Amino acid sequence: VQLQASGGGLVQAGGSLRLSCAVSGGTFNSYTMAWFRQAPGKEREFVGRSNWSNGVTTYADSVKERFTIYRVNAENTVYLQMNSLKPEDTPIYYCAARSGGTSEYAYWGQGTQVTVSS
Repeated sequence: VQLQASGGGLVQAGGSLRLSCAVSGGTFNSYTMAWFRQAPGKEREFVGRSNWSNGVTTYADSVKERFTIYRVNAENTVYLQMNSLKPEDTPIYYCAARSGGTSEYAYWGQGTQVTVSS
């Protein structure tokens, strides 16, 4: 299973970006898909996830009401729509997948950099 994240870039505070994570191999609709982010020297932070079985999404409090995760099973792709971006949303974003019924994210993308300027 391979995950390819893309869509990062430079944006001004208050702007929007959409990240994509394309999955190849495996069965996409059996994976819970998640986004994490990590700034240099900091712990990796959970951003949100889309549950494989019912599509229910869960978000970290820091991004709730601003970020939206949605998946398009026909494209084997999960998206992270980020609105009202803040400078603290700046780190590298990673997508991850875990098989339904497991607790560990076994598959990770390579990361995409988001930079929000103030």
